[in-house]
Amino acid sequence: MAMRNQTSMIEFTFVSFPSVQELQILLFLILLLVYTLTITGNIVIISLIWTDNRLQTPMYFFLNNLSFWDILFTTTIASKLLACLLEEKKNIPFAGCIIQTYFYFFLGTVEFIFLEVMSFDRYVAICNPLCYTIIMNSRACLLLVLGCWEGAFPSVLCPTIVVSRLPYCTEEISHFFCDIAPLLQAACIDTHFIEMISCFLSSLVVLTSLVLTTVPYTYIISTILHIPSAQGCQKAFSTCTSHITVFSIAYGSNIFMYVRPSQSHSLELDKVTAILTIMGTPLLNPFIYSLRNEKVKEVLRDAVNKILPFLINGDSLSHATTCN
Repeated sequence: MAMRNQTSMIEFTFVSFPSVQELQILLFLILLLVYTLTITGNIVIISLIWTDNRLQTPMYFFLNNLSFWDILFTTTIASKLLACLLEEKKNIPFAGCIIQTYFYFFLGTVEFIFLEVMSFDRYVAICNPLCYTIIMNSRACLLLVLGCWEGAFPSVLCPTIVVSRLPYCTEEISHFFCDIAPLLQAACIDTHFIEMISCFLSSLVVLTSLVLTTVPYTYIISTILHIPSAQGCQKAFSTCTSHITVFSIAYGSNIFMYVRPSQSHSLELDKVTAILTIMGTPLLNPFIYSLRNEKVKEVLRDAVNKILPFLINGDSLSHATTCN
């Protein structure tokens, strides 16, 4: 293991998946496919919401921002991960590592605040439908979204600064990105106190968000049970089940990785959980939140029907030109 002091540390080396070296090309292809589907699915959702007046409602405004978050979050880690799977030297500059750490936790915190906002939106829509347009007006929606991004900014700034100031004894990081746990393992000093602070901050963010997300859904389920129409009840339950699936994965994986006193064990299992969080959740979001929605599917069908004639006519014109 190469030993360095803090002043000479210019880069870290990822020790990503040492036990599956021979399968890295296959892993690259699988993750590339997932990443491509994630980016494509979310770009489709953003495009549909921006271009169709039928989707100009608060719910779709939040879904549009969620899709934008999905693209940023997965790209923060996946782009470097895919490059490392192909490269022999899996290095990242020290500054790049700290920036990656900050944006990973910043965007992760944005997600939790965003899930709270979306659960509140569904609570108002189902439990207070007559007041929905008054409460969730354009100004309120914009302020809620801005609050998600601004609220997350300072919450991870101080921990990132602390990590950037630690003395490091080794350049090797036992992970595929700059997570807190492997960085603390690489430090030269006793990081127990920092681990406890990190656990406290993670618990504060994740568990508080979990409670604030769960409470609205509890009221929503209670309201749904009193819907007299069986069809309406089934439709509402289907929507809520989809949403609960997404935030169960998000909260479950993050609680497992970060809400624990010691950050220095089970790093191999952490890698699998991190893959699920970084690649799985952004892939599921457009399908669960949007593409299962009847109105979104209707808009998507209309968009495809508009585009197909141009593609067919373009191919016919190109074929005719070639024949001539």
